[in-house]
Amino acid sequence: GKSTVVSLIERFYDPSEGEVLIDGINLKEFQLKWIRQKIGLVSQEPVLFTCSIKENIAYGKDGATDDEIRAAAELANAAKFIDKLPQGLDTMVGEHGTQLSGGQKQRVAIARAILKDPRILLLDEATSALDAESERIVQEALDRIMINRTTIVVAHRLSTIRN
Repeated sequence: GKSTVVSLIERFYDPSEGEVLIDGINLKEFQLKWIRQKIGLVSQEPVLFTCSIKENIAYGKDGATDDEIRAAAELANAAKFIDKLPQGLDTMVGEHGTQLSGGQKQRVAIARAILKDPRILLLDEATSALDAESERIVQEALDRIMINRTTIVVAHRLSTIRN
C-alpha cells in the first residue's frame, strides 16, 4: 500500500505494470545513483550503520562539517538526548542502532535527511515512534525542510499530515 509507493519512488523495485513519473519523466530513465542522491528517506524503522551518531548523520552529505551535523541534530530534536550520552555525537549506535530507542533512531535518521537537503523527501511513518511533544518539535523541523521540495508523507496519525 502506502509504503509500496515509497519503495517505488526509491526504485527498490520497478512496477510490473504502469510507470512512476517525476516531472513527467519515467523514473526508469534516471540513473539509479542520481535519483537516490536527490531523495531523502526517513522510514518507520530507519537504517543506522554500526558507527557513531555523528557518522550516521554525516552519511547524508559528503564533507559535512561538525557545525552542520550539530545543526541538523538540533533541528531534528536529537541534540538533547545526544548531549546526555557520555560520548555525545561520538557515541557508537551499535549494530543496526541497537543502543538507541526507536524514537532516538528516528531522530538520527531525520537529522541525516535534514543534512542531505534532498529535492524529494519521503517520510514513511517518520514520527511514529516519538512521544507527542517530540513529534511536535520534530514536525516543526520537518515543516521547515518541506518548503520548496516535493514531500510524500505516509502516516496513520492525522496530526502528522494536518498541514
